[in-house]
Amino acid sequence: MSFSRLLTPFASRNYRLFFGGQIISLIGSWMTTTATVWLVYSLTGSPLWLGLVALTGQLPAILLSPFAGVWVDRLPRLKLLAVTQVASMVQSLLLAGFTLTGHINIWILTSLSIVQGIITAFDLPTRQSLPVLLVEKREHLAGLIGMNASMFNLARLVGPAIGGMVIAAWGTGFCFLIDGLSYLAVLAALAFMRVNAAPPAPRTNSVWGEMKLGFRYAFGSLPLATHILFPCLMGIFGLSYAVLIPVYASHVFGGDARTLGWLMSSSAAGAVLAALYLAGRRELRGIGHVILFGALIAGITLILFAFSRNQWLSMACLLFTGLGSILVMAANNTLVQNLVEEDKRGRVMSLYAMGFTGGMPLGALLTGTVADWTNITIATCLNGLACIVMGLVFARMLPALRREARPMLERSGAITPLEIRQ
Repeated sequence: MSFSRLLTPFASRNYRLFFGGQIISLIGSWMTTTATVWLVYSLTGSPLWLGLVALTGQLPAILLSPFAGVWVDRLPRLKLLAVTQVASMVQSLLLAGFTLTGHINIWILTSLSIVQGIITAFDLPTRQSLPVLLVEKREHLAGLIGMNASMFNLARLVGPAIGGMVIAAWGTGFCFLIDGLSYLAVLAALAFMRVNAAPPAPRTNSVWGEMKLGFRYAFGSLPLATHILFPCLMGIFGLSYAVLIPVYASHVFGGDARTLGWLMSSSAAGAVLAALYLAGRRELRGIGHVILFGALIAGITLILFAFSRNQWLSMACLLFTGLGSILVMAANNTLVQNLVEEDKRGRVMSLYAMGFTGGMPLGALLTGTVADWTNITIATCLNGLACIVMGLVFARMLPALRREARPMLERSGAITPLEIRQ
């Protein structure tokens, strides 16, 4: 890993603006995530409700993402992102208003989560399609994707810790209010960005026709299909432990919202390390082994976390779980971004976003259900075992993936004929 390569994306003025606005907003979003989890558990006392709210909040994104991807390919992406940010700001401020006035209940909270899911359906594929517009040279794309993952997980590191302190001091409503105001930073950054991108090409097919073409293109290729589905499976099994963190914080460690924040931040610290490592990589060669290592280390440390009853040991386990999970997520994202053709990028990234966003709430529901039927130790342990199995299956597929991805990566200019390994 090269430290100088970490700074390469910041050579672009547009990316400096994007990074500055997004890091502020993402910290606010993670404060809201922490506050929502705490509020749901406070209102219901049920791990199952934690999973249900997570699922209903993302279900619209799962269902609408392929439709949204067509519009990402049709519309100017920066303008579309500005619209989604305004909508997200309004949703967060409404949530703050209901909570601060004492009118919040589980049904209002679930309804507003569904609204945010609809917004996310358009926001995520738009955001995932931006790197090629922000990067100045094609060879900087992997570094920019890695830096985006670092930014996301740095916010995930800081946001829950701040959120836990704000909840303990003033309550969940102030987390939602801070999040709503944080979107102003993104809107200001977008207003100052200048992207010299060609306007989207006119489309002759219907929205439904383009959506079908996107599905056929993505799932007609073994490498694209694998690198879209693998993050979905990691979301189901490798990241769904997060739904049980309030239970561990409250019942296993006898803590409060600050304990919740520290546990969530431990996982985020590992994720930041993983993302920085990927941002500093110089080439795609060997990235398949990175995915394999990530799946195995996430699974092993999840099993250790399941049986730990010491908070410091559990935080150490979560650090490596976060590291492994984000190695899988960001490395697969890098490969998809380099494999896809530009005129289909919005649709393919919408499918990637659908799997990514759908995997975590589906996993949260499954994990919460298993925890309700058995206990949190068994639920977490089963998720860890699933990650290990995923890694072993991926290892068996790796030679075929390399063979089929090579010509696609050469056509896109991501590798030269001399770089023959994925």
